[in-house]
Amino acid sequence: CIFAHVKLAHGARATELFSMLNPINHGLNKEAVEKYKVEPYVLAADVYSQAPYVGRGGWTWYTGSCGWMYRAGIEAILGFYKEGDSVYLKPCIPPDWKNFKITYRHTDRTTYEIYYQNTNDLPASKIEIVIDGKQSESLYRFCLIDDGKMHQVKVILGSN
Repeated sequence: CIFAHVKLAHGARATELFSMLNPINHGLNKEAVEKYKVEPYVLAADVYSQAPYVGRGGWTWYTGSCGWMYRAGIEAILGFYKEGDSVYLKPCIPPDWKNFKITYRHTDRTTYEIYYQNTNDLPASKIEIVIDGKQSESLYRFCLIDDGKMHQVKVILGSN
């Protein structure tokens, strides 16, 4: 994954790289569409860099590429990573992102609403997790339970 080397403090760079790969950004105006020449709603496996095809997309509908792009956004930028019955939250977002939310349906019965709040303009160097009003005992991680309830998770970034 191209985002694997991006550290927590490099959220602006991570989102810049993600934006470059995002196919919708190749369809924002008529000139971009004429250059890209493929569907702006499908991730291209490659974008040509040699004349006369510079900027043209190729190999759309390539198996697996959209899945990896989705994972890069969810895991490397939003910082949501599930392993077994644990969720790890270590976002790599730009400083100007003040808040966002992830709704995670753990089972047919149990849902987690995860609210992220960036408390300052500095990269998040500290993360605080509060689950249903109680402070998490673990940094960056909480355990999932299947109890048929809606759980509220608050992730506070950059707190002192």
